[in-house]
Amino acid sequence: MEKKTILIVDDDMILRQMYGARLEAEGYNIIFAGNGEEAIKLTKEHKPDALILDIMMPKINGIDVLKTLRADENTKNIPVVVLTALIQQIEEVKKIIGPKDSYLTKSETVPAEVVEKVQAALK
Repeated sequence: MEKKTILIVDDDMILRQMYGARLEAEGYNIIFAGNGEEAIKLTKEHKPDALILDIMMPKINGIDVLKTLRADENTKNIPVVVLTALIQQIEEVKKIIGPKDSYLTKSETVPAEVVEKVQAALK
């Protein structure tokens, strides 16, 4: 069976590496993006099976990334696990996430939960 590819989008390199290591240990291929602009480019190029997407990022924030991906016929159905540091952003996120998408608050999340959300999104 072919390995699933996950794009991890976060401007915090340590978090990208932490989630990446955990997901690689679960058998996934990992691609990294450090900002929203790069996330859109890599999503269109690689068509990952799922995204882990931070909201607060330079260049293009995660909400705008998600809106852009949802507006594109080729990327609109890719499941996304949204990570946010601000609870206030959750209401805005809820308006644009799809049925396979989910969100987590960074301060209340451990890597195992992120893996669980990704696995659930891919089913």
